[in-house]
Amino acid sequence: MTILDLINGQGYIARIESQSFVDGEGVRCSIYVSGCPFACKGCYNKAAQNFRYGERFNEEVLEEILENCAPDYIDGLSILGGEPFCNLDTTLRCVRAFRQRFGNSKTIWVWSGFLFEYLASGNSERRAFLELIDVLVDGPFMAHLYRSNLPYKGSLNQRIIDVQASLTNQHLCEYITT
Repeated sequence: MTILDLINGQGYIARIESQSFVDGEGVRCSIYVSGCPFACKGCYNKAAQNFRYGERFNEEVLEEILENCAPDYIDGLSILGGEPFCNLDTTLRCVRAFRQRFGNSKTIWVWSGFLFEYLASGNSERRAFLELIDVLVDGPFMAHLYRSNLPYKGSLNQRIIDVQASLTNQHLCEYITT
């Protein structure tokens, strides 16, 4: 099995932050899924590389996440990792429930080591997840390209992508941060 074949993780959440001010624009609920096969050198969340780190994702955890997103001052949900696109059993279920409850009134941001182009043309489950999110920060973290002042990303190779505009226009559209 290769990294490209890994679709579903072990169903664990490393951490939930009910109010984050750094994982996307505005105040957000952030969830960190457990399990990442990229193992980037210098990863800031090394513990979450383990697919069994944290707590089991279940209906109670999903409801906690959705309740954390409910207040008007919460702008949306951010999903980090671990690797969200290797944990679709958790992440796809979560974003579907989020969209069912909030529609497009709140945004979804996702960080992934995979490139947008691969996700847009690849596995149908990954594509289904991609189609539900608003902003993707793509590309693996590269320690030698780290800069401390980059908004929403850790290294220069990573891109902040407006997913819906990119899918509609069939070419990559970078997200303009405010």
